[in-house]
Amino acid sequence: MPHDYDITIDDLSGKRAVVTGASDGIGIGIAARLAGAGAEVVMPVRNPNKGEAAIATIRERHPHAKLTLEELDLSSLASVTALAQKLCAEGAPIHVLVNNAGVMTPPDRQTTADGFELQFGTNHLGHFALTARLLPLLKAGHARVTSQTSVAARSGAINWSDVNWEHGYDGMAAYRQSKIALGLFGLELHRRSVAAGWGITSNISHPGVAPTNLLAARPEVGRAKDTVGVRLIRWFSARGLIVGTVDSAKLPALMAATSATVKDGAFYGPQWPGHVGGPPGQQKLWKPLRDNESAARLWAVSEELTGVTFGCAAP
Repeated sequence: MPHDYDITIDDLSGKRAVVTGASDGIGIGIAARLAGAGAEVVMPVRNPNKGEAAIATIRERHPHAKLTLEELDLSSLASVTALAQKLCAEGAPIHVLVNNAGVMTPPDRQTTADGFELQFGTNHLGHFALTARLLPLLKAGHARVTSQTSVAARSGAINWSDVNWEHGYDGMAAYRQSKIALGLFGLELHRRSVAAGWGITSNISHPGVAPTNLLAARPEVGRAKDTVGVRLIRWFSARGLIVGTVDSAKLPALMAATSATVKDGAFYGPQWPGHVGGPPGQQKLWKPLRDNESAARLWAVSEELTGVTFGCAAP
C-alpha cells in the first residue's frame, strides 16, 4: 500500500500565489494545498476547460478557495507577455511563484511558437521569461520562487552547441537539458536577487517519480498511448514500492515554497534512497546543477533567446 506523508503549511491568508501547470497532476495538488491554507491562487493554464475542471475539483475540498483562472501557453512568449501584462496591470503583489508546468519526451522533435525545441522552450525558457516579466510583482511581495526540476537532471548536460536540438534530436537528452536549465535558473535567480537587492528568494525542488501524466498518452505531443515507463511507475506506486504517489510528489515543492525552515537557494526532494520516493526534505545538488559558471552562461543565453532581461519593467 502507498505510504502517507504530509507537511504542515502555515496560514497564507492575504498572500497571492501563482502556480503553473495547475490543471492536473502535481500542479493541481500544489494549488489545492496553497488555497486550502488561505492563499489566493492564480492558475495560469493552457487549456481553459481543464482549468475549470481543476477549479471545481479544488472547491469540492475547499469550498471557499480563492482561485483565479488565467490563460498561459508557456510555449509562446507572446502568451507569457500577455499574462504578465494582465497581472502587472492588476498590480497585486505575488508572494509565491511555483514554476511547475512541463512537457516530457515528445517522440519527435517539436518546436514552440517561437521556434525553440519544445521541452527547452516550455520547461525552461517559458518560465524564465514569465519570472522576469513578473519581477516587479515578485519584488513587491518579497516572493519566494520555487522552480520544479526533475530526477532526470541528475545526469546529462546543456547542449551548448545546439540548445534547440536541431541536429540529432534525442527526446530524453533534451528533457534532461530542459530540467537542468530550469534548476540552474532557480539557483542563479537567488544569487542575482541577493546581489541586486531584489528582495526575493529562490529555491528548487523535484517530485521524484510518480504516476503523473508526463509519460502518459499525450496526443498533443505525439504520444498516442501510455509509455511502458508510466505503466511500471503506476504498478510500483500502487504498492508503495520505490517510487512516490501523486500526493507525495507535490510535497517537496510545497515545502520549498512555503516552509519557514527551508534554506534559500537550496534543493528539496523525496528522501528515500535514489530520491524517487519518500517524505520531502533538503538534498544535495546533483552534479549538473552545481556549475555556477554554466548557470551564468545559461542566463545570458536565455536572455538572448527570449529577448527578456531581468530588472526591466514589466511590458
